[in-house]
Amino acid sequence: MAAGALRTRSELTVGGMTCAGCASRVQTALADMTGVSDARVNFATARATVIHDGEVGDASLVAAIEALGYTVETDGDRDRSEQTRAAGLRTRFLVSTALTVPAMVLSMVPGVQFAGWRWLVAALVTPVVFWPGMVFHQKAWVGLRHRTLTMDTLVSLGTLAAWTWSSVALLRDAGGHVYFETAGMIVTLILLGRWIETSARRRSGAAIRALVELGVPEAELVDGRWVATADLQVGDHFVVRPGGKIACDGQVVDGRAAVDFSMVTGESVPVDVGPGDEVIGATVCTDGTLTVEATQVGSQTALAQIIALVEAAQGGRAEIQRLADRIASVFVPIVILVSLATLASWLLFGGSTSEAVTAAVAVLIISCPCALGLATPLGVLVGTGRGAELGIIIKGGEVLEDTRRVETVVFDKTGTLTTGVMTLIDQFGDRQLLADVAVVEARSEHPIARGIVEGMRSLGVVVDASQIDPESFRAIAGEGVVGTVEHRPVRVGRRALFATVEPDLEARATEAMRQGRTVVYAGRTDTVEAVLVVGDQPKPSSAAAVAALTDAGMATVLLTGDTRATAEAVAAAVGISEVFAEVLPDEKAAVIQRLRDQGRRVAMVGDGINDAPALATADLGIALGTGTDVAMEASDLTIVSGDLRGVVDAIALSRRTLSTIKGNLFWAFTYNAAAIPLAAVGVLNPMIASAAMGCSSIFVVSNSLRLRRFAGSR
Repeated sequence: MAAGALRTRSELTVGGMTCAGCASRVQTALADMTGVSDARVNFATARATVIHDGEVGDASLVAAIEALGYTVETDGDRDRSEQTRAAGLRTRFLVSTALTVPAMVLSMVPGVQFAGWRWLVAALVTPVVFWPGMVFHQKAWVGLRHRTLTMDTLVSLGTLAAWTWSSVALLRDAGGHVYFETAGMIVTLILLGRWIETSARRRSGAAIRALVELGVPEAELVDGRWVATADLQVGDHFVVRPGGKIACDGQVVDGRAAVDFSMVTGESVPVDVGPGDEVIGATVCTDGTLTVEATQVGSQTALAQIIALVEAAQGGRAEIQRLADRIASVFVPIVILVSLATLASWLLFGGSTSEAVTAAVAVLIISCPCALGLATPLGVLVGTGRGAELGIIIKGGEVLEDTRRVETVVFDKTGTLTTGVMTLIDQFGDRQLLADVAVVEARSEHPIARGIVEGMRSLGVVVDASQIDPESFRAIAGEGVVGTVEHRPVRVGRRALFATVEPDLEARATEAMRQGRTVVYAGRTDTVEAVLVVGDQPKPSSAAAVAALTDAGMATVLLTGDTRATAEAVAAAVGISEVFAEVLPDEKAAVIQRLRDQGRRVAMVGDGINDAPALATADLGIALGTGTDVAMEASDLTIVSGDLRGVVDAIALSRRTLSTIKGNLFWAFTYNAAAIPLAAVGVLNPMIASAAMGCSSIFVVSNSLRLRRFAGSR
């Protein structure tokens, strides 16, 4: 590319990739194109990012991808194609199982065999090899056309070798040894692994879709017209009504309202905004009407930045489930060379053609990756099943790679360590005035008002909203409410609503605010006569969970967008000493990355949309099932109940699952390393090779099933 040439960035979604090798193949082809300075293909997100000069158009990039046998899709098309692929693998697996199981029984159980049973087995397995197994043959053929060898190549060779050798043997001698059931078993077991893997991988994009759905599809302009949010321009003025979402980032030009910023800050108390204040897209206007001037639109909004952070973090993590694909470039050629060398050696050193072919076929059969193909997905399947029984949802095996060394657990505050609901903690003043305050607040939808009403009810106060004169009730935006309860005037709200305050009440309010609480003032006139203290209380399980993690040798950290005073008060209550407060979503992810850069293995526990980037960035993301869908999709583990003691169980189970998967993979590779030489020298004939392959698969299954004995600490 010439110096100073204009560079263009293209983002393409690639369809049809089934392994890390596919992503590498596409990346190499794009990078080799004239005019392309950089190409990155992420298998996890199916996204190709290409930096190129102006002479390279998207059409040529698409053509290069399609020449490799892949497709370029929109995000919606990708989701549909992934869903279709998973459904197709399921159908093929069920058909393959239905035909292979009776073939296995006939081949392995002498008591059910009869004259001509081999012909029936051939009839059962042949459709398996050439229909359910066709997915492997097609991928192998595409790979050969582009001079690449993958596990699909080995599966295809193994099944075709077993089927061809058995067909020849059957035609030559109807009573001889045949290995049709081996071909059927290879196809069935590998299909099972692929189906489980594909179904799990489909969920990787759910966090992004959930975030996109948070956006507002349309905005109401000040002139009454409705336009698509995507068409908003910087400087446009739009209206946000009570209960509505703000369309994009902007600045308030008219009106006052309380806005729930918890999506971004995690702070449970809505923030009162007015002219000149900045607001963020997708946050909720809880009361009041605002006119907002758009200042950031499209990819520049805070929500778009959160989406980008989550996508980048998800795409960048290591994947143990791709291990077989990563070593395929070495393992598969070696197996093929060993098989050919075996054939040549037997012929060269005087062996018969039958002996040479038998040994070569045995090498292909013994090396076929049934155990390898099942090692990860089956471990994930059993581990996730046991986790579900314990109320722990594990997203997939590929996200567990770093859990063994997790040493720091970072907690969000609101909704994670705390209940996420404003609660009346204390109240001071005349009881009748406090009861009247509850009646007035019953007319409000503000979260603090709801907390006061529920708190007073728990104290035995009867709250009857019909007592208030509706004509006297008035909300003062950003200040509070006033009203009359059975001819008794009541004012409730911020300190600015009053002229004076009694000294003892002012001292109590100051102490409450020092502890990070929210203070609500009340009076009959312009003098404060009562004070109500509200706050977000720690969950009953929080202190126990932090203590258990500390006892296990893990450091605990509080990370929140809330104020420092509130954060430190909560941290002290549950036993956490390290606190990061007043942190925005992108900064949360940066804090997590900073901890990781220090060499710490970090687990992040959160429940809100604002936690999604941090959950995705952490070595292990743990979401609470009582939180938002976005947090759960961006995380690796979900605690369904919201009981933080489940975090201890989740880490232990994820470690056990990962350990089991690694054990499965180790056995699968060790089995191949030991058995291939034996097959090459004729010690293992195809029949014994088939049985040995079956035994290795049985070991993987048995080892994975041990996860069902995992018992949680709860």
